[in-house]
Amino acid sequence: MTDYDSPWKNALKRYFPDFLAFFFPAAHAGIDWTKGYTMLDKELQKAVRDATLGRRWADSLVRVTARDGKEDWILAHVEIQGQNQPDFPKRMFVYNYRIYDVHDRPVVSLTVLADPFSAGFGEFAYERWGCRMGLRYPVVSLGAYRKDLAALEASPNPFAVITQAHLQAQDTADSDTARYRAKLALIRSLYRRGYQRADILELLRFIDWVLTLPAGLEDQLWTEIQNFEEERRMHYLASFERVAQKEGIAQGRPMRSCCRAACCIASSRGSLPNLPSLPRWSVIAEAKRWKNAR
Repeated sequence: MTDYDSPWKNALKRYFPDFLAFFFPAAHAGIDWTKGYTMLDKELQKAVRDATLGRRWADSLVRVTARDGKEDWILAHVEIQGQNQPDFPKRMFVYNYRIYDVHDRPVVSLTVLADPFSAGFGEFAYERWGCRMGLRYPVVSLGAYRKDLAALEASPNPFAVITQAHLQAQDTADSDTARYRAKLALIRSLYRRGYQRADILELLRFIDWVLTLPAGLEDQLWTEIQNFEEERRMHYLASFERVAQKEGIAQGRPMRSCCRAACCIASSRGSLPNLPSLPRWSVIAEAKRWKNAR
């Protein structure tokens, strides 16, 4: 099963204002973005580290300033692989009250789910003898965006691309050919939407992570994208890489040196080695550039 939560976590950190604008426009409109915002990862870890919550999902705790000048803390929670999780509302409640307990700060909880969710809010509550405790929080379902795919295609918001990639990952799970076509079209759309180079590379990481392909189709995809870039005189993919934890990257070896090593191996054995922590087509790209520069 593909780990979708890690790329979502990275996207939340890089594009948090866009996340709110796309999924929770009312919250976005209530924030004074000229004051900036602060990711509170340490504060989140401190609050939930000893709680029995099971797997941590793609969560971000963010400090913002509202338009009325007040400081607010927002817990953005994305759960992509949470099918049939009956304890989900309780976990949302626990996250919220533990942050309040540890940091003495009210928290606005916002949730994005992969699962179908017809209501606009989730709720956990209990009541006894006039005493009531609970949490009601806004919920957005990614599946709801299937109703207007044309709007996703036209939107410049990075989370429109991210939502498309997620939906296509679900729709093409049983067909490599269909996934290839979907991935190619989505990557091409990044250039059409007018993103800057850094954003194209960041979104490529997400797309490559969730829309995985067999090695042969990855090679074919790279050729298509390389030709596409050559036609437009854009060469963004030269530095495309995924932050890797294996194959020497975590020990400080840059991607380019790994790609060059891959090229040397390919020269001796006639094929590229399998490097699971690197997108195969980025290895091919850098290897070709190194070979041509020799």
